[in-house]
Amino acid sequence: MTPPIPVPASAASIAAAVRAGDVSALEVVEAHLDRIARRNPDVNALTVVFADRARAAAAEIDATVAAGSDPGPLAGVPFSVKENIDLTWSATTNGWGGNAGAVPAQDATIVRRMRRAGAVPVGRGNMPDFGMRWDTDNDLFGRTLNPWHSDRSAGGSSGGDAVAVATGMSSLGLGNDFGGSLRLPAYAAGVVGLRPSQGRVPRAAVRGQSVALTLQQFSVNGPLARTVDDAALALGVMEGWDADDPVSASAPAPVPSGAGAPRRVGVVRDAPGAGADPDVAAGIARAAASLVRDGWDVVPVDAPRLEEAAVLWRRLSCTDMLISLDPAALGQPLGRSATAFLRDSTAAARPYETAREYAEAWAQRAAIAADWRRLQVEVPLLLGPVSASRLRGPDYDLGGSEPADRAWRDLWLTVAANFLGLPALALPTGLGEDGMPTGVQLIGPLWGEDILLDAGRAVEAGVPRLPALF
Repeated sequence: MTPPIPVPASAASIAAAVRAGDVSALEVVEAHLDRIARRNPDVNALTVVFADRARAAAAEIDATVAAGSDPGPLAGVPFSVKENIDLTWSATTNGWGGNAGAVPAQDATIVRRMRRAGAVPVGRGNMPDFGMRWDTDNDLFGRTLNPWHSDRSAGGSSGGDAVAVATGMSSLGLGNDFGGSLRLPAYAAGVVGLRPSQGRVPRAAVRGQSVALTLQQFSVNGPLARTVDDAALALGVMEGWDADDPVSASAPAPVPSGAGAPRRVGVVRDAPGAGADPDVAAGIARAAASLVRDGWDVVPVDAPRLEEAAVLWRRLSCTDMLISLDPAALGQPLGRSATAFLRDSTAAARPYETAREYAEAWAQRAAIAADWRRLQVEVPLLLGPVSASRLRGPDYDLGGSEPADRAWRDLWLTVAANFLGLPALALPTGLGEDGMPTGVQLIGPLWGEDILLDAGRAVEAGVPRLPALF
């Protein structure tokens, strides 16, 4: 085996070096496989490792470079694929034992696009059963541990991919975000998580199978990365219309974005009714100061009808989960922790019991979205916490309706973005007093990723860098 070699830290620089012939894709892959062998036994982030297939894909990229052709903008970049995103040589388990043999017939569109761009899949990222929890654990693969402190949660549900990126086992991770499932693990692991606008990145429906309305409206695929530029690079590869996803689109809606938008950011410092943890508040202050230094106008705001949005997201989600995850429909029970989470969360959320209540909740979404849209004409971006609290211990979202309620309450701003289909970017802001990464999120207007990423770069440039975990 080729000995591990130093490789550039970012996906963009790896791709540039491979395309220029300064390093081979095979050497890059071997270096990452070596990291996986050293780090994964301690954190259990990757459930399956594709060593031989990754080497074969890297050899093809090197042959393309040797022939004088361009292998793509992600040439040789190793990436991980969450357990609920289709990859033809690996079961799409959704973290659930009932799908242990569910090998798909074709790659998901985003996997296909990543591979065509020259990226190399190196493994599967762990997740809780069907992505339900805000922690990453399941009966099939076990728990993913936080690489900073094992007594803290790794977040969920894209916890495996976030930890793989943070520890250098992959350069990019493919995950999804139904209620913070990219942004919360990014916050926990100290990486960047981008939840794109609804419809910007395909999330295919299984042909002939129905899809819960909340899954259609709240969940999107997106990247995890170590830098904002890498997240933007991955977005550019994955985005665009797809025949298998009726929600996907190619052209942005006519909303303020890019050069025509006011460079104004509204700061949401506290969740209503509960102040933010001091380390959380300090991270927000560092991000706001970075934006001011970069010339942004930073003003205090109240997120419109935030509690109402969070309540509606939760009640609608739990109503649909009770139907789609019924053991009678699945054919066998969920895992132990997923069963407990569903029980505790639905007890606290009060799912809708009548069609009228369910329909009225969806009708109310439009009114809340209009309030946010009016605000974002003048204040395009909102800056605030991913979680109002620091990440607590493993299984912090279990133990009855009270812990479930607290876990959800910390994430009001996060789930509001899901409820409204808005793009949001989570990124680290240095270390807290507890030795864990601090972080913030920026929420943009629909299809406003350009201005969102510009602001993210300004924050990233102005806050302390985290020490490397590899």
